[in-house]
Amino acid sequence: MNKYAVIGNPVHHSISPMIHGQFSKEFGLEISYEKILSPINGFQDTVKKFIDSNGQGFNITLPFKIQAHNLSKSLTPNAKAAGAVNAIKIKDNTLIGENTDGNGLVNDFTNNLNQSLKGKEILIIGAGGATQGILKPILDCNPEKILLANRTKEKSLKLASKFLKYGKVCGFGLDQIKAKPVDIVINATSASIDGNIPNIPNGVVEGALCYDLMYGRETPFMKWANENSARKVSDGLGMLVEQAALSFSFWLEKNPQTKPVIELVRAKGD
Repeated sequence: MNKYAVIGNPVHHSISPMIHGQFSKEFGLEISYEKILSPINGFQDTVKKFIDSNGQGFNITLPFKIQAHNLSKSLTPNAKAAGAVNAIKIKDNTLIGENTDGNGLVNDFTNNLNQSLKGKEILIIGAGGATQGILKPILDCNPEKILLANRTKEKSLKLASKFLKYGKVCGFGLDQIKAKPVDIVINATSASIDGNIPNIPNGVVEGALCYDLMYGRETPFMKWANENSARKVSDGLGMLVEQAALSFSFWLEKNPQTKPVIELVRAKGD
């Protein structure tokens, strides 16, 4: 039986085993996919133990994506650009690192939300690891420009300059966001976890598609966007399922259907 897993800390909340279970069912495959809690200082040992137990591939969630990048012997262009890895394939005892987060997000926009990113003005709030993982795939879609706003201005400036080679990105502080509408607003901060919303002007979301990378419930950002005339509001569940499908494809060279799985997860959550 092919053996896969997701490694993180915490990891108990992960619905990845259910998602991959549905994908394998579609193809009539017998795979095992487990959740592995790694000690914060024991990621390398956890990986070694999994590989020694005949593991063929695994996903990586917080806080180990950068360590997974450093552990990989070979990196895809997306993983190189992101500086972080969320999927590893073990081939001939070599660890090949991929980052499916950004393309998972792009696929959710195009396949599920029917939203093209080409020629769009996109505001991303937050300049942490989540943003770093999605920038190159979004820029590959040729948006008009990406506006990168962060509480610490220096951090967004640094990240913007790193990705300028892929397209037009400008970084600035949260307090410098103009109150004029953009096409798409992506909340890539952890504010939703704390029940907060990023401190941004109301006018920016008017008529925009507003997207929160968090999933599973209506976040404070989503509620606020709905109250301030956003055109469409979405959580990040589609991205979660789409990035899982890309991981599945990376390991098994099969492209699973995502829409039925997104619907199933939503139905279970209601």
